[in-house]
Amino acid sequence: MSRLGSLRSGPLGVRSFRLLAGGQFTSTIGDYCYAVALPWLVLSNRGGAILLGTVLACYGVPRMVLIPVGGVLADKIGPRTVMLTADAARCVLVAALAVLATRHTISLVALGPIAAFIGAGEGLFIPASFAIMPSLLNGERLAAGNAISTAAVQAGSLLGPALGGVLVAATGGSAWAFAIDAASFAVSALTLALIPRKAAAGTMSAGEDGTAGADTADDEGQGVLAFLKKSRALQVILVVVIAANLAGGGLDGVALPSLAHATFGAGGYGALLACLAAGSVLGTLAAARTGGLRRPVIFASAVFLVDATALALTPYLGGEAGAAAALFVMGAANGLGNVTVLTVLQKWAPPALLGRIMAALMFCAFGSFPLSVVIAGVLVRHIGPALFFPVAGAVVAVAILGGLTQREFREFGARTEGEADGAGTPAARREERAVS
Repeated sequence: MSRLGSLRSGPLGVRSFRLLAGGQFTSTIGDYCYAVALPWLVLSNRGGAILLGTVLACYGVPRMVLIPVGGVLADKIGPRTVMLTADAARCVLVAALAVLATRHTISLVALGPIAAFIGAGEGLFIPASFAIMPSLLNGERLAAGNAISTAAVQAGSLLGPALGGVLVAATGGSAWAFAIDAASFAVSALTLALIPRKAAAGTMSAGEDGTAGADTADDEGQGVLAFLKKSRALQVILVVVIAANLAGGGLDGVALPSLAHATFGAGGYGALLACLAAGSVLGTLAAARTGGLRRPVIFASAVFLVDATALALTPYLGGEAGAAAALFVMGAANGLGNVTVLTVLQKWAPPALLGRIMAALMFCAFGSFPLSVVIAGVLVRHIGPALFFPVAGAVVAVAILGGLTQREFREFGARTEGEADGAGTPAARREERAVS
């Protein structure tokens, strides 16, 4: 009975959260079927690497450009509405790709616009998917909800490529994999439609449940850029995110596959990726218990320093087994730290700016990727893949340590002793009285 009571009192006891998590799990499986199906469609029909890269660029550029727009729309019309619209549109677009796949149509004229609109939908969707969570769960459940939701997405990212590969291999083409992706968007849209509009509209006020948040009506009424100029903590967080992702993007996209290709082979590369993913799931689930930390950013910073150390040591721990262990630790630390910081930001952000603040965070993370892989390619070519790892680990460590030199960063989201919820601002105390 205690376990049943725990489920009922936790995020899974909230019907709207269950619908959201289930829909996103299903959609992620479809996304990774798409990730297998699109390259196979192009390359198996003699499209070549240049066409594939161009189509991927058609997807990636609109995604990055429209992330800020998605944040604005999430704040103005609600994250549920943005997510539902984006999923419904992508369902139709991917279904069109399935039709093209049955006809073996692979021209840029046919694939480019569809890929661009799919990427645009993803860009609008991303900030809304982070902004919706505080409207479904109160502060006590938020950390656990972020952990469960992120772990569900990671689980989908493990199952999706396997399913996509099986479908492509079994059918000899990409059409069925695209069809599964379209169906997954339909399921996600349905789950979002089943979430009551009222349930997705009551975003938690800043400062509630344990953070010393941004709390005034003036903060909520101003634009995100003006708010960013006022918030030293947010400025530092975004700089740290950019620096860390400059190292991380090049690691995943260039250095790790280059190291595996030179040393461990394709089978070893697959095993390394599996260990990294398994660590990420474990760390993400562990973050469910971080909601009550007194100094969450200090904790997350310590975890990210472990991440940086594991990253730096990956090629130097005795071959494939040592590298796998390091990547497992790195994945666990990254998952734990990311969910911890995300939860603090969601609690702290003014409700009227939550979508735009999430968009700024995601833009810094995704926007650094193109530069990251270019830098990594140059470094790997000149110093080799192994030396890239300590360089990248040092960049992450310096970014974290630099952030810790700033008092606003260290104290971000901190609970002060003697406060019931750690919400020390007058607005937070007013909110507590209103809730009670």
